[in-house]
Amino acid sequence: MEGLVCDYYSNVTAKPVDWLWYPYIPFGKLTVIQGDPGEGKSTLVLNLVSLLTNGCPMPDGFSAGGPRVAIYQCAEDGMADTIKPRLEQAGAKCDKVAYIIDDDIALTLEDGRIDAALKETGASIFVVDPLQAFIPPDSDMLSATKMRAVLRKLANTAEKYHCAVILIGHMHKGSGAKNLYRGLGSIDIAAIARSILMVSRDENRPGIFNARGCDQA
Repeated sequence: MEGLVCDYYSNVTAKPVDWLWYPYIPFGKLTVIQGDPGEGKSTLVLNLVSLLTNGCPMPDGFSAGGPRVAIYQCAEDGMADTIKPRLEQAGAKCDKVAYIIDDDIALTLEDGRIDAALKETGASIFVVDPLQAFIPPDSDMLSATKMRAVLRKLANTAEKYHCAVILIGHMHKGSGAKNLYRGLGSIDIAAIARSILMVSRDENRPGIFNARGCDQA
């Protein structure tokens, strides 16, 4: 006789969500940060990386502990002439910011190197910038079935290593729709994430976000 296929929730031990930044970015789960091009999504995340690698609290004072290691994977900007200067400008400790080497084979969201990198570095945060650049070549972002499978695997990896995975996504230009539905690709991308955040410009206070609110050594 085959083993049981069901269990009961009475055998499940309830536990609270652990937050990198409450109530925005949870550990061990997927967070999508989306917004229109040029609105500061990458700038926001780079400043968060700076705070985390320095062991500083979040802008509202919430402490994630640390210092912590981050992996920042970007497909749109050069590492030497753009990413590192931006990290340095934000005040990040670059010896705590890693990236996955993908010179020969492009990294995708279902790539086994993500698991290996989180195990090797012990990173607490893994950033994919932008989400659209890391979709597997045999996948369609509009395919609910395929995207759910890809993101479920990534979510399992995030949970396995208790790592906050941040997917930065662009939004399409459609009007009249809720902002949640303006993210590119299948709605399942948003459905499987634990948190969906939108970044938009405050025209009256364009410099309101400042990651240098702590004493950095």
